[in-house]
Amino acid sequence: MFSLGSGVSTREFSFPGNLSVCSAVVRILALGFCLSIAVPALTQTVLLTGATVHTVSGSTLAPGQVLIKDGKIAAVEKVIKAKADRVTKLDGQHLYPGLIAASTSLGLVEINGVRATRDASEVGEYTPDVESWVAVNPDSELIPVARANGITHFLPVPSGGIVAGQSGLMAVDGWTTEDMTVKRPVALHVFWPGMELNTTPREEFKDKSKWKSLADQAKERREKVRALEDFFEEARAYARAREAGGKNGLPAENLVPAWEALLPYVRGDLPLMVHADDERQIKAAVQWAATNSYKIIVTGGRDAWKLAGLLATNQVPVIFERIYNQASALSSTPARDTYRYDVYFTAPETLHQAGVKVILSEGLDGQAAATLRNLPYSAAQAVAFGLPEDEALKSITLYPAQVLGVADRLGSIEAGKEATLFAADGDILDLRSHVKRMWIAGREVNLENRHTRLYEKYRARPRAK
Repeated sequence: MFSLGSGVSTREFSFPGNLSVCSAVVRILALGFCLSIAVPALTQTVLLTGATVHTVSGSTLAPGQVLIKDGKIAAVEKVIKAKADRVTKLDGQHLYPGLIAASTSLGLVEINGVRATRDASEVGEYTPDVESWVAVNPDSELIPVARANGITHFLPVPSGGIVAGQSGLMAVDGWTTEDMTVKRPVALHVFWPGMELNTTPREEFKDKSKWKSLADQAKERREKVRALEDFFEEARAYARAREAGGKNGLPAENLVPAWEALLPYVRGDLPLMVHADDERQIKAAVQWAATNSYKIIVTGGRDAWKLAGLLATNQVPVIFERIYNQASALSSTPARDTYRYDVYFTAPETLHQAGVKVILSEGLDGQAAATLRNLPYSAAQAVAFGLPEDEALKSITLYPAQVLGVADRLGSIEAGKEATLFAADGDILDLRSHVKRMWIAGREVNLENRHTRLYEKYRARPRAK
Protein backbone atom coordinates (compact mmCIF):
# COMPACT_ATOMS: atom_id res chain seq x y z
CA MET A 1 0.00 0.00 0.00
CA PHE A 2 1.25 3.50 -0.83
CA SER A 3 -0.24 6.53 0.90
CA LEU A 4 -0.66 9.57 -1.30
CA GLY A 5 -0.76 11.91 1.67
CA SER A 6 -3.14 13.24 4.26
CA GLY A 7 -6.70 13.44 3.08
CA VAL A 8 -5.97 11.40 -0.07
CA SER A 9 -7.29 7.88 -0.47
CA THR A 10 -4.83 5.01 -0.31
CA ARG A 11 -4.55 2.90 -3.45
CA GLU A 12 -2.70 -0.29 -4.23
CA PHE A 13 -0.35 -0.37 -7.19
CA SER A 14 0.75 -3.65 -8.74
CA PHE A 15 4.20 -4.21 -10.19
CA PRO A 16 5.81 -7.24 -11.86
CA GLY A 17 6.95 -9.78 -9.30
CA ASN A 18 4.56 -8.30 -6.69
CA LEU A 19 6.92 -5.42 -5.98
CA SER A 20 5.37 -2.86 -3.69
CA VAL A 21 5.55 0.79 -4.58
CA CYS A 22 7.79 1.43 -1.57
CA SER A 23 10.41 -1.11 -2.63
CA ALA A 24 10.25 0.15 -6.22
CA VAL A 25 10.82 3.69 -5.08
CA VAL A 26 13.73 2.58 -2.93
CA ARG A 27 15.32 0.80 -5.90
CA ILE A 28 14.83 3.81 -8.15
CA LEU A 29 16.36 6.13 -5.57
CA ALA A 30 19.25 3.72 -5.04
CA LEU A 31 19.87 3.56 -8.79
CA GLY A 32 19.85 7.35 -8.99
CA PHE A 33 22.25 7.52 -6.06
CA CYS A 34 24.64 5.06 -7.71
CA LEU A 35 24.49 6.99 -10.96
CA SER A 36 25.22 10.23 -9.14
CA ILE A 37 28.32 8.67 -7.66
CA ALA A 38 29.48 7.04 -10.85
CA VAL A 39 29.29 10.19 -12.96
CA PRO A 40 31.87 12.79 -11.85
CA ALA A 41 31.00 16.47 -11.82
CA LEU A 42 32.10 18.28 -14.95
CA THR A 43 34.95 20.70 -14.41
CA GLN A 44 35.37 23.87 -16.41
CA THR A 45 38.20 26.27 -16.94
CA VAL A 46 37.03 29.86 -16.68
CA LEU A 47 38.92 32.88 -17.97
CA LEU A 48 38.23 36.20 -16.27
CA THR A 49 39.25 38.97 -18.62
CA GLY A 50 39.11 42.74 -18.98
CA ALA A 51 39.37 43.67 -15.29
CA THR A 52 42.09 45.54 -13.44
CA VAL A 53 43.63 42.69 -11.43
CA HIS A 54 44.84 43.68 -7.95
CA THR A 55 47.06 40.72 -7.13
CA VAL A 56 48.00 42.32 -3.74
CA SER A 57 51.18 40.22 -3.47
CA GLY A 58 52.58 41.60 -6.72
CA SER A 59 51.95 44.21 -9.37
CA THR A 60 48.51 45.36 -10.49
CA LEU A 61 47.58 44.30 -14.03
CA ALA A 62 45.51 46.92 -15.83
CA PRO A 63 43.90 45.10 -17.48
CA GLY A 64 44.81 41.50 -16.78
CA GLN A 65 43.45 37.98 -17.02
CA VAL A 66 42.91 35.22 -14.49
CA LEU A 67 42.45 31.57 -15.42
CA ILE A 68 40.46 29.41 -12.99
CA LYS A 69 40.67 25.61 -13.12
CA ASP A 70 39.28 23.09 -10.62
CA GLY A 71 38.56 25.84 -8.09
CA LYS A 72 42.09 27.21 -8.15
CA ILE A 73 43.91 29.98 -9.94
CA ALA A 74 45.84 28.39 -12.80
CA ALA A 75 47.42 31.57 -14.19
CA VAL A 76 47.51 35.34 -13.71
CA GLU A 77 48.93 37.32 -16.62
CA LYS A 78 48.38 40.35 -18.80
CA VAL A 79 47.38 37.92 -21.56
CA ILE A 80 46.74 34.21 -21.08
CA LYS A 81 47.00 32.12 -24.23
CA ALA A 82 45.55 28.90 -22.80
CA LYS A 83 42.06 28.00 -23.98
CA ALA A 84 39.16 28.14 -21.55
CA ASP A 85 35.75 26.48 -21.55
CA ARG A 86 34.13 29.79 -20.66
CA VAL A 87 35.19 33.42 -20.87
CA THR A 88 33.79 35.93 -18.38
CA LYS A 89 34.21 39.54 -19.41
CA LEU A 90 34.74 42.01 -16.58
CA ASP A 91 35.59 45.07 -18.68
CA GLY A 92 36.08 48.17 -16.58
CA GLN A 93 35.83 46.33 -13.27
CA HIS A 94 38.40 45.68 -10.53
CA LEU A 95 39.29 42.16 -9.42
CA TYR A 96 40.42 41.62 -5.81
CA PRO A 97 41.18 38.64 -3.56
CA GLY A 98 38.45 37.99 -1.00
CA LEU A 99 38.56 40.14 2.13
CA ILE A 100 39.23 38.41 5.47
CA ALA A 101 37.69 39.61 8.76
CA ALA A 102 40.28 38.41 11.27
CA SER A 103 38.40 39.11 14.52
CA THR A 104 34.61 39.31 14.63
CA SER A 105 31.40 38.13 16.27
CA LEU A 106 29.81 37.46 12.88
CA GLY A 107 27.76 34.28 12.99
CA LEU A 108 27.75 34.24 16.80
CA VAL A 109 25.55 37.30 17.38
CA GLU A 110 22.51 38.19 15.33
CA ILE A 111 20.63 40.87 17.31
CA ASN A 112 22.66 42.31 20.16
CA GLY A 113 19.58 43.15 22.24
CA VAL A 114 18.06 39.67 21.99
CA ARG A 115 19.78 37.21 24.33
CA ALA A 116 18.60 34.15 22.39
CA THR A 117 20.56 35.27 19.32
CA ARG A 118 23.85 35.77 21.18
CA ASP A 119 26.13 32.74 21.35
CA ALA A 120 29.56 34.34 21.59
CA SER A 121 30.44 33.57 25.21
CA GLU A 122 30.81 30.54 27.45
CA VAL A 123 30.49 30.18 31.24
CA GLY A 124 33.81 30.04 33.07
CA GLU A 125 37.11 31.91 33.09
CA TYR A 126 39.25 29.18 31.50
CA THR A 127 37.60 27.23 28.68
CA PRO A 128 40.33 26.51 26.07
CA ASP A 129 38.43 23.53 24.65
CA VAL A 130 35.52 25.71 23.47
CA GLU A 131 35.31 25.77 19.65
CA SER A 132 33.68 28.87 18.22
CA TRP A 133 33.05 27.53 14.71
CA VAL A 134 30.51 24.95 15.87
CA ALA A 135 28.33 27.74 17.30
CA VAL A 136 28.16 29.82 14.11
CA ASN A 137 24.68 30.21 12.66
CA PRO A 138 25.00 29.46 8.92
CA ASP A 139 21.58 31.05 8.34
CA SER A 140 22.57 34.38 9.87
CA GLU A 141 21.22 37.33 7.88
CA LEU A 142 24.41 39.25 8.68
CA ILE A 143 26.68 36.86 6.77
CA PRO A 144 25.22 37.63 3.29
CA VAL A 145 25.38 41.36 4.11
CA ALA A 146 29.12 41.07 4.81
CA ARG A 147 29.59 38.89 1.73
CA ALA A 148 27.94 41.50 -0.49
CA ASN A 149 30.81 43.90 0.16
CA GLY A 150 33.68 41.57 -0.65
CA ILE A 151 34.22 39.66 2.61
CA THR A 152 34.74 35.98 1.84
CA HIS A 153 36.17 34.67 5.15
CA PHE A 154 35.84 35.51 8.83
CA LEU A 155 37.17 34.37 12.19
CA PRO A 156 34.38 34.06 14.81
CA VAL A 157 35.89 34.88 18.21
CA PRO A 158 34.69 33.23 21.45
CA SER A 159 34.53 35.44 24.53
CA GLY A 160 33.33 35.45 28.12
CA GLY A 161 36.42 34.49 30.10
CA ILE A 162 40.16 34.98 30.29
CA VAL A 163 41.00 31.97 28.12
CA ALA A 164 37.80 31.95 26.10
CA GLY A 165 38.41 29.16 23.58
CA GLN A 166 39.54 28.49 20.04
CA SER A 167 38.45 29.90 16.70
CA GLY A 168 38.37 28.49 13.19
CA LEU A 169 38.42 30.32 9.88
CA MET A 170 35.12 30.18 8.00
CA ALA A 171 33.88 31.03 4.52
CA VAL A 172 30.76 33.17 4.13
CA ASP A 173 29.02 30.56 2.00
CA GLY A 174 27.76 27.08 2.89
CA TRP A 175 24.76 25.12 4.11
CA THR A 176 26.30 24.01 7.40
CA THR A 177 29.16 24.98 9.69
CA GLU A 178 31.05 21.97 8.32
CA ASP A 179 30.68 23.37 4.80
CA MET A 180 31.83 26.80 5.89
CA THR A 181 34.83 25.85 8.03
CA VAL A 182 38.09 26.30 6.13
CA LYS A 183 40.63 25.69 8.90
CA ARG A 184 40.21 24.64 12.52
CA PRO A 185 41.56 25.50 14.96
CA VAL A 186 43.34 28.72 14.00
CA ALA A 187 44.02 30.49 17.29
CA LEU A 188 43.39 30.43 21.04
CA HIS A 189 41.81 33.59 22.45
CA VAL A 190 43.22 35.09 25.64
CA PHE A 191 41.57 38.19 27.10
CA TRP A 192 44.36 39.76 29.14
CA PRO A 193 43.22 40.86 32.64
CA GLY A 194 42.55 44.58 32.99
CA MET A 195 45.43 46.65 34.34
CA GLU A 196 43.59 49.87 35.14
CA LEU A 197 42.94 51.15 38.68
CA ASN A 198 39.81 53.02 39.72
CA THR A 199 40.92 56.15 41.62
CA THR A 200 37.43 57.32 42.58
CA PRO A 201 37.35 58.21 46.32
CA ARG A 202 35.09 56.05 48.51
CA GLU A 203 32.79 58.97 49.33
CA GLU A 204 32.12 59.54 45.61
CA PHE A 205 31.62 55.86 44.76
CA LYS A 206 28.06 55.05 43.73
CA ASP A 207 27.95 51.60 45.38
CA LYS A 208 30.25 51.93 48.38
CA SER A 209 30.06 48.19 49.12
CA LYS A 210 32.00 47.57 45.88
CA TRP A 211 34.68 50.17 46.50
CA LYS A 212 38.25 48.87 46.76
CA SER A 213 41.43 50.61 47.74
CA LEU A 214 44.22 51.06 45.20
CA ALA A 215 46.30 48.48 47.08
CA ASP A 216 43.47 45.93 46.95
CA GLN A 217 42.89 46.59 43.26
CA ALA A 218 46.59 46.17 42.48
CA LYS A 219 46.67 42.93 44.47
CA GLU A 220 43.61 41.61 42.63
CA ARG A 221 45.18 42.52 39.30
CA ARG A 222 48.41 40.68 40.17
CA GLU A 223 46.44 37.61 41.24
CA LYS A 224 44.57 37.46 37.94
CA VAL A 225 47.77 37.72 35.89
CA ARG A 226 49.44 35.11 38.11
CA ALA A 227 46.47 32.78 37.68
CA LEU A 228 46.78 33.10 33.90
CA GLU A 229 50.51 32.40 34.04
CA ASP A 230 49.94 29.39 36.32
CA PHE A 231 47.28 28.05 33.98
CA PHE A 232 49.71 28.01 31.06
CA GLU A 233 52.49 26.58 33.24
CA GLU A 234 50.21 23.65 34.09
CA ALA A 235 49.48 23.24 30.39
CA ARG A 236 53.21 23.15 29.63
CA ALA A 237 53.72 20.53 32.34
CA TYR A 238 50.94 18.46 30.81
CA ALA A 239 52.55 18.79 27.37
CA ARG A 240 55.87 17.58 28.79
CA ALA A 241 54.12 14.60 30.37
CA ARG A 242 52.51 13.79 27.03
CA GLU A 243 55.89 13.91 25.29
CA ALA A 244 57.54 11.81 28.01
CA GLY A 245 54.92 9.14 27.41
CA GLY A 246 56.39 8.49 23.96
CA LYS A 247 54.28 6.68 21.38
CA ASN A 248 51.86 5.34 23.96
CA GLY A 249 51.32 8.77 25.54
CA LEU A 250 49.12 9.12 28.60
CA PRO A 251 46.40 6.56 29.40
CA ALA A 252 43.01 7.58 28.02
CA GLU A 253 41.62 8.08 31.53
CA ASN A 254 44.34 10.64 32.25
CA LEU A 255 43.68 12.81 29.20
CA VAL A 256 42.27 16.25 30.07
CA PRO A 257 40.27 17.99 27.27
CA ALA A 258 41.33 21.49 28.37
CA TRP A 259 45.03 20.59 28.37
CA GLU A 260 44.69 18.64 25.12
CA ALA A 261 43.25 21.76 23.47
CA LEU A 262 46.25 23.80 24.65
CA LEU A 263 48.95 21.49 23.26
CA PRO A 264 49.48 23.21 19.86
CA TYR A 265 49.65 26.61 21.56
CA VAL A 266 52.13 25.88 24.34
CA ARG A 267 54.29 24.09 21.76
CA GLY A 268 54.25 27.18 19.53
CA ASP A 269 52.51 25.50 16.60
CA LEU A 270 49.52 27.86 16.63
CA PRO A 271 49.21 31.50 17.80
CA LEU A 272 47.55 32.96 20.83
CA MET A 273 45.31 35.92 20.05
CA VAL A 274 45.78 38.16 23.07
CA HIS A 275 42.95 40.67 23.31
CA ALA A 276 44.45 43.75 24.94
CA ASP A 277 43.85 47.48 24.49
CA ASP A 278 45.69 49.20 27.33
CA GLU A 279 49.40 49.96 27.02
CA ARG A 280 50.20 48.04 30.22
CA GLN A 281 48.23 45.01 29.06
CA ILE A 282 50.04 44.90 25.73
CA LYS A 283 53.48 45.33 27.30
CA ALA A 284 52.82 42.60 29.88
CA ALA A 285 51.47 40.22 27.23
CA VAL A 286 54.43 40.73 24.88
CA GLN A 287 56.95 40.18 27.67
CA TRP A 288 55.10 37.06 28.86
CA ALA A 289 55.04 35.64 25.32
CA ALA A 290 58.74 36.39 24.76
CA THR A 291 59.68 34.74 28.07
CA ASN A 292 57.74 31.57 27.25
CA SER A 293 58.34 31.49 23.47
CA TYR A 294 54.63 31.75 22.69
CA LYS A 295 53.48 32.93 19.30
CA ILE A 296 51.03 35.78 19.87
CA ILE A 297 48.89 38.23 17.91
CA VAL A 298 47.82 41.38 19.78
CA THR A 299 44.14 41.95 19.06
CA GLY A 300 42.27 45.16 19.83
CA GLY A 301 45.48 47.11 20.23
CA ARG A 302 44.08 50.56 21.00
CA ASP A 303 47.37 51.65 22.61
CA ALA A 304 49.58 49.54 20.33
CA TRP A 305 50.87 52.67 18.59
CA LYS A 306 52.62 53.63 21.85
CA LEU A 307 54.55 50.35 21.82
CA ALA A 308 55.26 50.12 18.10
CA GLY A 309 58.99 49.58 18.67
CA LEU A 310 58.45 46.79 21.21
CA LEU A 311 55.98 45.03 18.94
CA ALA A 312 58.26 45.31 15.92
CA THR A 313 61.29 44.02 17.84
CA ASN A 314 59.34 40.97 18.99
CA GLN A 315 57.69 40.51 15.56
CA VAL A 316 54.20 40.65 17.03
CA PRO A 317 51.45 41.43 14.50
CA VAL A 318 48.50 43.60 15.55
CA ILE A 319 44.85 43.17 14.65
CA PHE A 320 43.82 46.79 15.12
CA GLU A 321 40.10 47.10 15.86
CA ARG A 322 37.57 49.88 15.50
CA ILE A 323 39.24 52.74 13.63
CA TYR A 324 35.93 54.65 13.68
CA ASN A 325 34.48 53.54 17.01
CA GLN A 326 37.17 54.90 19.23
CA ALA A 327 37.00 54.13 22.95
CA SER A 328 34.48 51.32 22.60
CA ALA A 329 31.86 49.93 20.25
CA LEU A 330 29.43 52.58 21.51
CA SER A 331 31.72 55.62 21.51
CA SER A 332 33.13 57.84 18.78
CA THR A 333 35.72 59.68 20.87
CA PRO A 334 39.31 58.71 21.83
CA ALA A 335 39.79 56.70 25.02
CA ARG A 336 41.50 59.62 26.78
CA ASP A 337 40.76 63.32 26.56
CA THR A 338 44.49 64.02 26.15
CA TYR A 339 44.59 62.16 22.81
CA ARG A 340 44.32 63.88 19.45
CA TYR A 341 41.05 63.34 17.60
CA ASP A 342 42.86 61.34 14.91
CA VAL A 343 44.96 59.14 17.23
CA TYR A 344 43.34 55.91 16.00
CA PHE A 345 43.12 57.05 12.39
CA THR A 346 46.92 57.41 12.32
CA ALA A 347 47.70 54.38 14.51
CA PRO A 348 47.96 51.89 11.58
CA GLU A 349 50.54 54.09 9.84
CA THR A 350 52.51 54.54 13.09
CA LEU A 351 52.67 50.77 13.50
CA HIS A 352 53.51 50.25 9.83
CA GLN A 353 56.38 52.76 9.97
CA ALA A 354 57.84 50.83 12.90
CA GLY A 355 57.71 47.57 10.95
CA VAL A 356 54.64 46.00 12.57
CA LYS A 357 52.31 43.90 10.45
CA VAL A 358 48.88 45.55 10.78
CA ILE A 359 45.55 43.80 10.20
CA LEU A 360 42.34 45.81 10.39
CA SER A 361 39.13 44.59 12.01
CA GLU A 362 35.77 46.00 13.03
CA GLY A 363 35.97 44.39 16.50
CA LEU A 364 33.62 42.26 18.57
CA ASP A 365 29.95 42.47 19.66
CA GLY A 366 26.67 42.56 17.75
CA GLN A 367 27.03 46.07 16.39
CA ALA A 368 30.41 45.24 14.87
CA ALA A 369 28.98 42.05 13.33
CA ALA A 370 26.11 43.99 11.79
CA THR A 371 28.47 46.57 10.27
CA LEU A 372 31.26 44.22 9.21
CA ARG A 373 30.60 45.15 5.59
CA ASN A 374 32.35 48.46 6.39
CA LEU A 375 35.74 46.74 6.75
CA PRO A 376 37.18 48.19 3.50
CA TYR A 377 36.14 51.69 4.62
CA SER A 378 38.18 51.35 7.82
CA ALA A 379 41.14 50.56 5.57
CA ALA A 380 40.28 53.62 3.47
CA GLN A 381 40.26 55.82 6.59
CA ALA A 382 43.74 54.58 7.47
CA VAL A 383 44.87 55.51 3.94
CA ALA A 384 43.45 59.01 4.39
CA PHE A 385 45.68 59.38 7.46
CA GLY A 386 48.94 58.13 6.01
CA LEU A 387 48.87 54.35 5.55
CA PRO A 388 50.00 53.44 1.99
CA GLU A 389 47.12 52.11 -0.10
CA ASP A 390 48.84 48.81 -0.88
CA GLU A 391 49.40 48.25 2.85
CA ALA A 392 45.75 49.04 3.58
CA LEU A 393 44.67 46.45 1.03
CA LYS A 394 47.04 43.88 2.48
CA SER A 395 45.67 44.61 5.96
CA ILE A 396 42.33 43.07 4.97
CA THR A 397 43.56 40.36 2.58
CA LEU A 398 47.12 39.02 2.60
CA TYR A 399 48.20 39.89 6.14
CA PRO A 400 45.24 38.23 7.86
CA ALA A 401 45.80 35.17 5.66
CA GLN A 402 49.43 35.08 6.80
CA VAL A 403 48.81 35.41 10.54
CA LEU A 404 45.95 32.88 10.40
CA GLY A 405 48.10 30.35 8.58
CA VAL A 406 46.21 30.20 5.27
CA ALA A 407 48.42 32.37 3.04
CA ASP A 408 49.11 29.34 0.85
CA ARG A 409 45.41 29.33 -0.08
CA LEU A 410 44.00 32.83 0.40
CA GLY A 411 44.88 36.51 0.59
CA SER A 412 46.14 37.28 -2.92
CA ILE A 413 45.55 36.49 -6.58
CA GLU A 414 48.38 34.09 -7.38
CA ALA A 415 48.68 30.89 -9.39
CA GLY A 416 48.14 27.88 -7.17
CA LYS A 417 45.87 29.60 -4.65
CA GLU A 418 42.13 29.17 -4.31
CA ALA A 419 40.07 31.13 -6.80
CA THR A 420 38.48 33.22 -4.05
CA LEU A 421 38.00 36.70 -5.44
CA PHE A 422 35.43 39.34 -6.31
CA ALA A 423 34.81 41.95 -8.98
CA ALA A 424 33.79 45.50 -8.11
CA ASP A 425 32.85 48.41 -10.35
CA GLY A 426 35.54 50.59 -8.77
CA ASP A 427 38.24 50.77 -6.10
CA ILE A 428 37.04 48.66 -3.14
CA LEU A 429 38.39 51.31 -0.75
CA ASP A 430 36.03 53.83 -2.34
CA LEU A 431 32.64 54.08 -0.65
CA ARG A 432 30.96 54.57 -4.04
CA SER A 433 32.09 51.19 -5.40
CA HIS A 434 29.85 48.13 -5.51
CA VAL A 435 30.75 44.45 -5.55
CA LYS A 436 29.21 42.90 -8.65
CA ARG A 437 30.36 39.27 -8.62
CA MET A 438 32.15 36.90 -6.25
CA TRP A 439 33.79 33.48 -6.49
CA ILE A 440 34.73 31.29 -3.52
CA ALA A 441 37.05 28.40 -4.37
CA GLY A 442 36.13 28.85 -8.03
CA ARG A 443 32.37 28.72 -7.53
CA GLU A 444 30.36 31.87 -8.11
CA VAL A 445 28.17 32.76 -5.15
CA ASN A 446 24.98 34.74 -4.85
CA LEU A 447 25.30 38.31 -3.52
CA GLU A 448 21.63 38.66 -2.57
CA ASN A 449 21.03 39.78 1.02
CA ARG A 450 18.38 41.50 3.09
CA HIS A 451 19.56 44.92 1.91
CA THR A 452 19.10 44.01 -1.76
CA ARG A 453 15.75 42.34 -1.03
CA LEU A 454 14.46 45.44 0.76
CA TYR A 455 15.77 47.63 -2.04
CA GLU A 456 13.90 45.59 -4.66
CA LYS A 457 10.79 45.44 -2.53
CA TYR A 458 10.49 49.19 -2.08
CA ARG A 459 11.67 49.97 -5.58
CA ALA A 460 8.61 48.08 -6.82
CA ARG A 461 6.19 49.67 -4.37
CA PRO A 462 2.93 51.06 -5.79
CA ARG A 463 3.20 54.74 -6.63
CA ALA A 464 0.50 57.38 -6.49
CA LYS A 465 -0.94 58.19 -9.90
